[in-house]
Amino acid sequence: MNLMKYFKYLMFFLLVSVSFSCGDNSDVYTEDPIDDKEEPPVAVNPDFPLSDQKNDGNWVLNTDVSDEFDGTILDENKWQIQGKNDVYKSNFIGRAPSQFSVDNAVVEDKKLKILTKWEPNFNFHPTRTQTVNGVVYKYENITTAAVISKKQFTYGYMEIKCKSANAQITSSFWTTGFRSSELDMFEMFGGHKTNASWKKRLKFNIISWDPDNPFYQPVFNGPVYTDNIQVSNNTADSFNIYGFEWTSEYIKIYVNGELHPEGTITKVALTNNGSNPEKWVTDTPYWIWFDSETFPWLGIPKATDLPIPAEYQIEYIRVWQKS
Repeated sequence: MNLMKYFKYLMFFLLVSVSFSCGDNSDVYTEDPIDDKEEPPVAVNPDFPLSDQKNDGNWVLNTDVSDEFDGTILDENKWQIQGKNDVYKSNFIGRAPSQFSVDNAVVEDKKLKILTKWEPNFNFHPTRTQTVNGVVYKYENITTAAVISKKQFTYGYMEIKCKSANAQITSSFWTTGFRSSELDMFEMFGGHKTNASWKKRLKFNIISWDPDNPFYQPVFNGPVYTDNIQVSNNTADSFNIYGFEWTSEYIKIYVNGELHPEGTITKVALTNNGSNPEKWVTDTPYWIWFDSETFPWLGIPKATDLPIPAEYQIEYIRVWQKS
């Protein structure tokens, strides 16, 4: 009899334990589904874009402008650090009040890191300024960095795995070319203090700086096309994979291997079926840029915002072109 009671108590205990266990698992999935900080999908075959793992596009890696950043120093056969040996492409020393420092572009932990520091004792340019919305900004207090490819390329699939800086500073992936045009794959602002939308935004731009193009400033203020590509997570919270397929007829934007709903920009639509051809300005070889800049209209970091350097981290850049 005592044995039977013991057996009954044991069975009851086991049933209750299983019920609580199942209930706990259910709560976990209900309260914490695939959250914003989860790692992006891992490519089964890293030789091809995440969105085209079967390589239907016949992509071939362009090693001149691709890098896994898995060494201990930056490969300066591929990349120029803006300001190294006092050389500044496009005479661009940074967007005031921040200035580029060669010490702020480092490779560590198998990543390229663009650092932003509060560094008031840096050797800032003594006379240059920039004017934004009528306000004059001198170069002071904040240092950032820029890294630029030494080789150019035309058309292809650019894929970057990165995490933006968690500060009031841009984390940008963009290009420049000889035709005075610029393609901004993204300008991220992962540390905006008041606008949550900016924390989840890839600011995409096609810009012309050609004086013979009517979209050159100040006529139409530069941008030929601009869009706020909103993503589901704060870009400073975790690494994500962003892909950009650039052709003579369209640009497509992918996030973690999926085509973004607003991520297709076509030449036909942009140029009004060809009646406005000066809008499609991307048919030119480009250099790749990674950099961080202050955008005064979005906020400027203070000393208390940068007790330690903010880090824009790039795990890899891969550029494929058609075979």
